[in-house]
Amino acid sequence: MATATLLPVIGKTAPDFTLPSTTGEPVSLKQFKNKKTVVLYFYPKDETPGCTKEACSFRDLSAEFDKVNAVVLGVSGDPIESHLKFQEKHKLPFTLLADEDATVAKAFGVYKQKNLYGKKYMGIERSTFIIDRTGRIAQIYPKVKVEGHVPEIVEFLRED
Repeated sequence: MATATLLPVIGKTAPDFTLPSTTGEPVSLKQFKNKKTVVLYFYPKDETPGCTKEACSFRDLSAEFDKVNAVVLGVSGDPIESHLKFQEKHKLPFTLLADEDATVAKAFGVYKQKNLYGKKYMGIERSTFIIDRTGRIAQIYPKVKVEGHVPEIVEFLRED
């Protein structure tokens, strides 16, 4: 009998992972433990309108994340080459992670069946997780609407 995947829950330890990154070094969640709050945002695809708008919103408020000692990590299924072009084109000051086999997206419960023009396919559902310095999930934003999302995260972190 298959065991159900336990999806992340506020207050529980976030699933650890290691993924290739745009820094050229693999990035693990555990490397930030006891150091920084992690804003882990999952997005469907580089260079699509909603994903570009969301990434640029994180970019435009990057100083706010610095003020609260938080690191922003963007995750999609795109390869590093795509991430590097996306990062350079939009001058994104944060790290992007390549989850090409969707292992991390599945661990966080954001790899879902989607529907576009009647065509069903599997992909990442735009979602954000705030992981505190102890490695626990402090907040979850499922099915994110891009408009106003990043300011909402900043507000949450300021209150924390």
